Amino acid sequence: MNNQDDFVFWSLTKSLICEQGYRVVQLFENQKELWLEKLENKKAPIIRMLRQDLDWSNSMQRDIEIVASNGERIRKQLGRNELNVLNVYVSPYPPVDEYEFRINRPYASPEISKTTVETVLMSRQQYQPGFIRLSEVTGIPIHFSIEGNFLLEDVEKVKQDALDYAVKEINIEKALFNFGKPLFTYVFILIQVAVFLFLEAKGGSTNSMVLIRYGAKFNPLIMDGEWWRFITPIFLHIGFMHLAMNSLALYYLGTTVERIYGNARFIMIYLFAGISGSIASFIFNIHISAGASGAIFGCFGALLYFGTNYPKLFFRTMGKNVLAILLINLVFDFTASGIDNAAHLGGLAGGFLATGIVHFPKRKKPLLQILFLIFSVAIISASLYYGFHNSSFK
Repeated sequence: MNNQDDFVFWSLTKSLICEQGYRVVQLFENQKELWLEKLENKKAPIIRMLRQDLDWSNSMQRDIEIVASNGERIRKQLGRNELNVLNVYVSPYPPVDEYEFRINRPYASPEISKTTVETVLMSRQQYQPGFIRLSEVTGIPIHFSIEGNFLLEDVEKVKQDALDYAVKEINIEKALFNFGKPLFTYVFILIQVAVFLFLEAKGGSTNSMVLIRYGAKFNPLIMDGEWWRFITPIFLHIGFMHLAMNSLALYYLGTTVERIYGNARFIMIYLFAGISGSIASFIFNIHISAGASGAIFGCFGALLYFGTNYPKLFFRTMGKNVLAILLINLVFDFTASGIDNAAHLGGLAGGFLATGIVHFPKRKKPLLQILFLIFSVAIISASLYYGFHNSSFK
């Protein structure tokens, strides 16, 4: 028995998954239909593949309309203005009646014109035109050898190779987001709350004298040698709303960063970013300052570092949300009064640098990490030298 069509179906699937970076969105139970996506590339079409023996062209047309309807639901879920679906049929023969006019141009129904369906037919004796059309639509060369008779074992092997690779990629991605379980995020939140209650009991967290007495960033005392004021402000907050907003932000950002980088790396990223924020505030802000905002912006920096190393995964998952929230925060910082912008930007940079030093769990890059360490030490040293020799602080 010749299983050529099944072999073509799964070989094409394997090529798209293993070589072109597509991912399986849905595989139907009969394993004759699947949907593939490559969301990080907006120009790449969603691909729907169907292994089916075609008979009449009107049945093909009804199926194309169903594909368009499903594509429209996907478009709305993704929030895109337009969506292209590449609809691929693998069949031993084309429909018995006239069918070319149904696939010669993209289909878009009047009701869902924002979703278009481009159809490609892969049938025996016509594989080469199919490969050419696929390459044109996707913008990537797609071709593989189809010679001889194919046994069921051949089909099973190429299918298993494709599915194993897809599962492996999914597991790799999951592992990146689940290295550690959040622990110290909650510890830092509890410390913040405990310190806030302590300040309230000692005279109020909005009382300047109380804040200075218990560790707020205060330039004159830092100039007198109280270097520990670069650390203690991370845990102090000025008023309940300040505490609540930072605790909420830390809960969402901190747990994500701690899952990606693990407990120990998270501690270093968080504290290094917080200290960097305090140093930046020491240089550029003469007022009393306190809060975990610099450290929290450091979590943004850690996620941006993730994005520079895994840009496709970053933008397919959390990237757009992270960048949008970061942009909103920065706009708010520079338009509202009483915000320590220097601490936020210093924390953002510090979080990025600290993440470069610790890098990803089980993915060491010694040379890169050493370069980040040297650069970080140089930046911190230069900043402290500038701050302690700036006469406006004395």
